[in-house]
Amino acid sequence: MKDKYNQIRLAQYSQQLAQRLSEEHFATHEAVTAQQLISFTPVKQVNLYMIRELLTLWNHEMANLRSPYFDFEHPEVKDALVQFMNVLSRKISIKREHFEPLLVNAIEDTIRIPLEPVAVFEEKFLRLEDLTVTKLQDSLKYQDIDKELYRSFIGTLSGIDMERSTIMSQLDRFLAEHEEERVSLKEVLDKFYTLQPIEVEELLISEPTPSAEPVVMEEETPMPVAERQAIPTPEPLVPVAPIVQEEPQAPAVAAPFFRPVLQAEPKLMNDRFQSEQKPSLNDRLKQTTASTSSLSDRNQEQKIGSLREAISINQRFSFINELFDGDNMAYHAAIKQLDEQPSAEEGRRVLIEEIGSLYNWSKKEEHVQKLTRLIERKFAV
Repeated sequence: MKDKYNQIRLAQYSQQLAQRLSEEHFATHEAVTAQQLISFTPVKQVNLYMIRELLTLWNHEMANLRSPYFDFEHPEVKDALVQFMNVLSRKISIKREHFEPLLVNAIEDTIRIPLEPVAVFEEKFLRLEDLTVTKLQDSLKYQDIDKELYRSFIGTLSGIDMERSTIMSQLDRFLAEHEEERVSLKEVLDKFYTLQPIEVEELLISEPTPSAEPVVMEEETPMPVAERQAIPTPEPLVPVAPIVQEEPQAPAVAAPFFRPVLQAEPKLMNDRFQSEQKPSLNDRLKQTTASTSSLSDRNQEQKIGSLREAISINQRFSFINELFDGDNMAYHAAIKQLDEQPSAEEGRRVLIEEIGSLYNWSKKEEHVQKLTRLIERKFAV
């Protein structure tokens, strides 16, 4: 059900395409409006996912408005908020610095649908409070790819336990039974091809190593005496040595070019490694502006709404590969669990005692500390 794919390549493609589309739009516009957002790309799913994300951000903003002094559950207040949202939705205006990350995530999540459908479904559908069949059906308005298939699946949930884990396991079985009805990765990539070419082979991880190993074994195992006797016969290879020695003509021309570079590169890499290694263990934990090249460090004092939305794409892949052994599903489940914690103290405890106990993080202090800082920012006052 879950194909192995090149997460780095997918992130690169999403960023490159989002950057190019943004450059084209913002060359003549100052912002993206609601009407432009609806049809920003010819890939309908990308546009719907951006709209869905804005709705999620709105819900977070509304949650922050809760107060012990006002009754936000009163029907009149709820109606007023709905009307306010309707007006606000027609007044969308997104600058490039906020729009481009939104577009990157929408492109990436759209391509992930055939690659890891259960994870994408969990992210897009199951972030609702008080999950019900009616709410899930209503969420289908933001789904284009495999929409009818998801509609059929949600119809099977009537009368069952609406726990997220139960729904995800049910979906996994449902998609396995309806594999032939799903939109393929090629069909999804074809939607993007006219915008920026990409092939299936660029994303799916081929496995040449298992097929290459038996070939090597077949060449190594047959080592009869006949072949060993054949080794001295091809001694005409000896004249090759003088041919290699005839290359002193090249050093006279190449020496002035290659020697300075070969001496400069190792020194440059060593200096860079030393300059990055020292602050990563100590200075980054004590100074809020230790790294001027990192957006997360520059903004590390700002409060964030949720870990999932605050973690950048590059940071996400770093966490997946370094902390979760490349397991994308385990990463998403862990971030979801951390986002649901009531306090920073409880979040740190869950991270170290529950999640960290499943992995060997003894040499991953830098990445653990980055995730811990994000938890603290989430619960900052």
